[in-house]
Amino acid sequence: MKSRKQHRAYGMGLGVMLVDDVYPGFPGDMRNPSAYPFPIQYDIVRGIGFDQLIYEQDKSACVEPVIASARRLEQLGCRAIAAECGYFAYFQREVADAVDVPVFMSSLLQVPLARAVVGAHRSVGLMVAVSEHLTAAHLTAVGITPGEDLPVTGIRESGCCPTLVDLYHEPERAARRAEYTVVEREVVSLAEAFAAEHPTMGAMVLECGAVQPFARTIQRHIDLPVFSWGTLLDYAYSIAVHRDYFGHV
Repeated sequence: MKSRKQHRAYGMGLGVMLVDDVYPGFPGDMRNPSAYPFPIQYDIVRGIGFDQLIYEQDKSACVEPVIASARRLEQLGCRAIAAECGYFAYFQREVADAVDVPVFMSSLLQVPLARAVVGAHRSVGLMVAVSEHLTAAHLTAVGITPGEDLPVTGIRESGCCPTLVDLYHEPERAARRAEYTVVEREVVSLAEAFAAEHPTMGAMVLECGAVQPFARTIQRHIDLPVFSWGTLLDYAYSIAVHRDYFGHV
């Protein structure tokens, strides 16, 4: 073995940026690493919570803390960098330019791939946290052309997911607990309604890391390809730490 430039730890996997907010995450949630088959190292984007990340129109104050977090993860030795919320898409280009490891700031990076694999006669649906705050800047930063045939549904605006809204998005955030089966039922209800509203949908992309634990259940109910944070992290790790092949001929 040999040392790697500026690396302080070895055998590392993915580095994940967390917003500076306190809430629980089920296994599969981006801030709960227990269900993932590779090492995950976390870093907090200091002083940047969901309010600043999603709701503030002027995100210039976020750039420096986000880049600083990415550089700390890189220095630790992480092979690739991701973030826990799809709205980090806004900073994809800045972070990729600031570090020397692959950067996956949003599950929305998979949208161009989803569009390519389902064909021009099918649409790709986006389930996002707050649809009204998903801007053209978020989309273009991850290679999506604004105005494409991309139906969008917002978890907050839908009215289908009151438990998740209370847990993550209400300003007071009084509710800091949730039952798995309750959230699962709400999320599946939204996914089914969304797919039914758009019968030409060929795939669904889940932007929100909080929905990731229910991706397989969603897929069983809508019977479509589902792109999520889980599929993105699997891909990110596979290209940063390519597997060996063992077999016979």
